Amino acid sequence: MKKLYKSGGFLIAAAAAMAFANSVRADYVAPDMHHEQYGEFKVVVPITSSEPALWMFRLHNVGNGVKVAKESGGTMHARVVLYGSAVKMLTEPMDPELKEVIDATRAEGIQITVCNFSLKGMNQDWHTLYGVTESDIVPSGFAEVGWLGNHGWAVDPAN
Repeated sequence: MKKLYKSGGFLIAAAAAMAFANSVRADYVAPDMHHEQYGEFKVVVPITSSEPALWMFRLHNVGNGVKVAKESGGTMHARVVLYGSAVKMLTEPMDPELKEVIDATRAEGIQITVCNFSLKGMNQDWHTLYGVTESDIVPSGFAEVGWLGNHGWAVDPAN
């Protein structure tokens, strides 16, 4: 009985916390930001996951970064480097929403590169990957991220 009481108390506390969090939520109000211009910068975004939600999140982040940099008079150069199971996300059939985000990412001038080691390890023909050209393939995705990081590109640590 005592164990049941403890778990029931936890559930009541969790429900109360959720109710409080929902009651203090307010609609977004834009802050009056004063931020210096971003100027020109370079970011490499490694992706190793084959989770569609993560892909959508990461590609939206890159697109938002490019947009904000432009709006402030700057330029964000970005590259997305796919390796490991992330390469699977470019195989057909694809989720139409993901395809749309990939197309928008490329339309912004963001290069999406693919790891040759991953292709070889998965016995995957690059011709079957959505929108990939031979010039999009790099010898090693991991090495590409490291090399870019050593040549002036900031590496996005979220992966």
